[in-house]
Amino acid sequence: MPSGKQIRAARVLVDWDADDLAKRVGMSRVSIQNIERGDARPKTETMEKIVQAFFDVGIEFTENDGLRRRPEGVEIFEGIDRYDEFYDYIYDQLKRYGGDVCCSIYDESLAAQNRKNPEAHRKRMKELVERGDVTFRVLATKSNFNTQGYAQIKWLPKQHETPTGFYAFGNCLALMSFVKEKAPYVVVIQSAPLAEGYRQGFNVAWEAASEPPKMEEGTA
Repeated sequence: MPSGKQIRAARVLVDWDADDLAKRVGMSRVSIQNIERGDARPKTETMEKIVQAFFDVGIEFTENDGLRRRPEGVEIFEGIDRYDEFYDYIYDQLKRYGGDVCCSIYDESLAAQNRKNPEAHRKRMKELVERGDVTFRVLATKSNFNTQGYAQIKWLPKQHETPTGFYAFGNCLALMSFVKEKAPYVVVIQSAPLAEGYRQGFNVAWEAASEPPKMEEGTA
């Protein structure tokens, strides 16, 4: 978590006074000043709100009391609390622009078990697919191979078992890791060449992949 010195420096960088930050995180000016002076020991939840407030305007805290501007075109979704926001991001992009979605993931269940309401996302994605706005393909090693009503799924051989994955959609590439301490950890890069490169590699793997094994009755 950032130090009081970092928070004060971050305010200066974005031209905020203590009142500006206080309004964004639902605190008082005095509370912010106490944190910056080191006179208060705020809850983790409070510090996370402060970190998020600066993240939303492109500022990240680094080690050794440092700061940096977040590179344009890069979005990071770290931890379970922001994982649903990542899927909101995907949905918003597809709702606007449509297109082909390619997802490669070792264990398909990782995507659902880290979300608060996967059923809501399933329903809205199904609507986009049924309208013909979106196609959705998944390569997975471990899966119940249920198409969820909108995704085509193929099976990857066992040697591809890694707790990572990626999405290629529109001009975006999302790289996912489920091994970091604050997993899931997702980096979304807005880069048409990268997205297209991963999509081409996905298409090659898709052609070589197997049809999913037949599901046993009652396992859907």
